Amino acid sequence: MNENIPLSDGNSIPNIGLGVFKMPAGETVELVKTAIRSGYRAVDTAAMYGNEEEVGEAVRASEDPIFVTTKLWHSDHGYDAALAAFDRGYAKLGLEQIDLCLIHWPAPARNLYVDTWNALIRLRDEGRVRSIGVSNFGVDQLERLVRETGVMPVVNQVELHPCFQQRALRAFHAEEGIATICWGPLGQGRELATPAIIEIAKKHARTPAQIVLRWHVETGLIPIPKSSNPARQAENIAIFEFALDADDHAAIAALDDPAGRFGPDPMLLGN
Repeated sequence: MNENIPLSDGNSIPNIGLGVFKMPAGETVELVKTAIRSGYRAVDTAAMYGNEEEVGEAVRASEDPIFVTTKLWHSDHGYDAALAAFDRGYAKLGLEQIDLCLIHWPAPARNLYVDTWNALIRLRDEGRVRSIGVSNFGVDQLERLVRETGVMPVVNQVELHPCFQQRALRAFHAEEGIATICWGPLGQGRELATPAIIEIAKKHARTPAQIVLRWHVETGLIPIPKSSNPARQAENIAIFEFALDADDHAAIAALDDPAGRFGPDPMLLGN
């Protein structure tokens, strides 16, 4: 059964969620409703995804509490711009309170992420958002936030999968009490064709995707796999009735590649 992971601010977050990046707006309402029926209790959207309104509609229709994450795009960096952008997203989602709001990318060359962070601190203090965090930040950016504002993000959402395990960043997160949310947890499918993953899947009579997502959960990470296929959605969350062993974890650890990133360099995007 999926469980909640405690956050450093006293709140908690489900240990697996549904990502909706590139999910067509016209299909999002039904796809999110289907995911909720399959057992998902967290949905991850963003201003840039163009489907906050549809996510909000699906979540409002649920009888179960659903943890909703949204994000501010780097074109909305800056104190006043971030507050205005949050207002737009808040109106689209139509929820009384947002569970988690993130700065989507640091865009360090713009040098506005500290101002943006101060806006999120205000929104949290006003009670409009329960928890605040960041996405795609490195250690230097995280340290600057806490140094200049005194507030450390409760989460950092980053690209992370077996072929790009971000061990140094995860170690910093562990030291500072930052939860690690993983986008692209299946490595755009590359890991699913890896012989080591295929062998582990055969051993447990599971799919390669289930093995990779189970690895995330057992490692204390929070994966947010995206799928517009209801059967795949159900498969991705059916990972709580088996466990990996030490040999499995060793085989997956060996897949790590510091050059394994498939997404953009966070220090360059948005500059």
